[in-house]
Amino acid sequence: MAFVERVFSGVQPTGNLHLGNYLGAIVNFVKMQETHNCIYCVVDMHAITQGVDVWGGPAELARNTREVTAAFIASGIDPKKHIVFNQSQVSGHAELAWIFNCVARMGWLNRMTQFKEKAGKDRENASVGLYDYPVLMAADILLYRATHVPVGEDQKQHLELSRDIAQKFNNDFGDSIRSHGTNDGLFFPLPEPFITGPATRVMSLRDGTKKMSKSDASDYSRINLTDDADTIAQKVRKAKTDPEPLPTEEKGLEARPEADNLVGIFAALSGRSKADVLRDFGGGQFSSFKNALVDLCVTKLSPIAGEMKRLVADPGHIDAILNDGSDRARAIADETMKLSKDIVGFIRRR
Repeated sequence: MAFVERVFSGVQPTGNLHLGNYLGAIVNFVKMQETHNCIYCVVDMHAITQGVDVWGGPAELARNTREVTAAFIASGIDPKKHIVFNQSQVSGHAELAWIFNCVARMGWLNRMTQFKEKAGKDRENASVGLYDYPVLMAADILLYRATHVPVGEDQKQHLELSRDIAQKFNNDFGDSIRSHGTNDGLFFPLPEPFITGPATRVMSLRDGTKKMSKSDASDYSRINLTDDADTIAQKVRKAKTDPEPLPTEEKGLEARPEADNLVGIFAALSGRSKADVLRDFGGGQFSSFKNALVDLCVTKLSPIAGEMKRLVADPGHIDAILNDGSDRARAIADETMKLSKDIVGFIRRR
């Protein structure tokens, strides 16, 4: 069958959205809405898979859910043209996840590297939800029969699992799928990764070999989307560098992770290539380059911080956006769930 092209992506509301989230995901969300039918989800059910000390408890979860929504809108996502909602408002995510739990294999989940990284050495004490996270992610995507998913390196394995689950469901229930009107026996699409451009991986300002992260103990390791102009300037000027001048060619960045990171940030924010940036700044000292990077970061990010501050000051407005988005998401999800239940053989109220 021909599937309607649809993009699905989600962001966890665990606080402190930063420059890495913006350049690695949100910028691309804004671009995609010009060419695709998009669903953007604040995945609050995923947020609670780790300990309360990670997601902060009920009040913090609600605050962070609204803040992520505000970041979407402040960055340029249009919630009227596309769907913006929080996952827990649509029960189909949990319902389809259970069906997929019975389709997915233990061996598939045992290979998921992100669980091993997040659970650490004390895996016996990790939640079942953290272990089962990739199955819920598959349900998130396939509930809307999404055809494309923008993913970073750390989520590629989970998207592959989503494809495996979709394929196994289609194979296991092929006859039932055909009996419910799909001649080719395909009910779920095999979602494709949405390939984004370069410089989507932003590293720590304190260590160019580590990804920028909201869990890093040092706030100087990242630029938060809520940072004001003075804070942004201070963090950029204190960012770790090396004693050599900037190279004149991109090859010269290979063994210099901090230099490569800052040049990549400049390139991504300015919509240029690293080679273009080095043509302007190559051979010069970091001090001059950092001054230019400060100006660029403040110009690009300060308006977002200001708009986020305005939006989160009116939680009722954000909740109205999420409620409207969840109503529109539910209309799609309900159709998928009705057909999924019929295909599996569940009796449901007509």
